[in-house]
Amino acid sequence: MRDDSMHRVVEECWTALETEGTTSERRLRVSLLPAATDPALAVAVDHDGHRHLLVPIPTHGKIRSGLDGPVLQLRKRPLEDAETYQTYADLACLRTDLNDLFTELCVEVVGTADRLPENPVKALYRVLDRWKALFQTQGAPLGIEQLAGLFGELLILEQLLKRDSSAHRLWRGPEGHHHDFSAGSTAVEVKTSTVTEGRRPRIHGLDQLDAPEGGTLSLAWFRLRRTARSDSSIGFLDLLDRVLRLCDDESTLRELLAEAGYRPVDAEQYREMYFQVDEETWYEVVPGFPKLTTRTLVAADVPVSVVDVEYTIDLSGDSPTAMDSDAVSRTIDRMIQESV
Repeated sequence: MRDDSMHRVVEECWTALETEGTTSERRLRVSLLPAATDPALAVAVDHDGHRHLLVPIPTHGKIRSGLDGPVLQLRKRPLEDAETYQTYADLACLRTDLNDLFTELCVEVVGTADRLPENPVKALYRVLDRWKALFQTQGAPLGIEQLAGLFGELLILEQLLKRDSSAHRLWRGPEGHHHDFSAGSTAVEVKTSTVTEGRRPRIHGLDQLDAPEGGTLSLAWFRLRRTARSDSSIGFLDLLDRVLRLCDDESTLRELLAEAGYRPVDAEQYREMYFQVDEETWYEVVPGFPKLTTRTLVAADVPVSVVDVEYTIDLSGDSPTAMDSDAVSRTIDRMIQESV
């Protein structure tokens, strides 16, 4: 069964279970899933409305320790009815606001278990290990400047995904690439500011404004203003939801978001984060553009023996000339074409 079909099945099972009458505190409402394992995997809802994924294990099987909230809880649970007795690895989501994300995790477990029918709990652990970064609770939420920076990159990602649902592959910044977006010979660096005057992006390193060999580099600059919710503002979580819906591989995109510093456990803290895009200006980084790179220093016969270089460039005036909307559109289209 395809993931989108299984996603629908899982959601329909949970919806049906949630409409049933509540059980006692120690009981679950359970629905078996169509899967290759025997016994089958199941989903359940408990007395408090929390969703569960049940993965069958041997009666004397052991369960991995250390996953005990506040988002996910894993424990061993025996279930018995009039005809059967079965022990499960019971994975519960303790945050109802993360139910949609939990569904994605469960669908991936079911798909992985179909490929490992003889050991479904191994499939569970494999998926949990991949998703661990998404549910980690250590570290502080993103600050306003960090959030604005991620917001700017998501604005570009949304434009790319509207043209190609696999364009998340072009988002290279979270992986440590020196350009935020790269498709081989075409790259885009994104800079975002919440300062009300000037255009003074901070450049990190001697390669951030270095175009790909034989290719082109554009700098996309956004001025954002934090504001209350309005018809002209964009909520951070709303933008995040749009890019996830446009993407054909939500799991991989969520991993990139985790690398960029976004954790679903912090979502409530971003609920009232709205930005107004006051300015979007693109530049082509061509000869004459203000920059320091290894190539320019070598060309000027300046020994390159320093590291961790950071500097600020001033784009506040009329020079360099900004790209027009057609040139921006061509750049985005070229990235998509190169990624095919």
